Amino acid sequence: MTKIDPDNELEDKPLDPAMERVRRKMVRLQIVSGIIMFVSLMAVFGAVVYKTMRVPAPARTPSAQSGLVPSDAPVSATAALPAGFVLQSTSFSGGQILFYGVTAQGVKKALVFDIAAGRMVADVTVTAG
Repeated sequence: MTKIDPDNELEDKPLDPAMERVRRKMVRLQIVSGIIMFVSLMAVFGAVVYKTMRVPAPARTPSAQSGLVPSDAPVSATAALPAGFVLQSTSFSGGQILFYGVTAQGVKKALVFDIAAGRMVADVTVTAG
């Protein structure tokens, strides 16, 4: 059996110059990689702290966004539909009213009235294709 000499095992023998250069490059690479990892980790922590410390913006309702509901009086507007327009249905969304119906000539139309603008913003002729 082989005998292991503990004194001989603990002593480091000097490396040849080529291996010493490789060892120094590896130490340098390890230091640079450590610095990059540290900076990246601090950036992530900074982003997390920034996101958690910000005060969230208050949620805005559609009526508050469009400014359609004044505090002192209701909005008043007049939607002038074409003469002889037969109204079939209406719909309201986001401050706009859709009027769907048939004109006096029998043409199906969809008219969109914007309350904030106070005028018709779309005149769509509906045809079967």
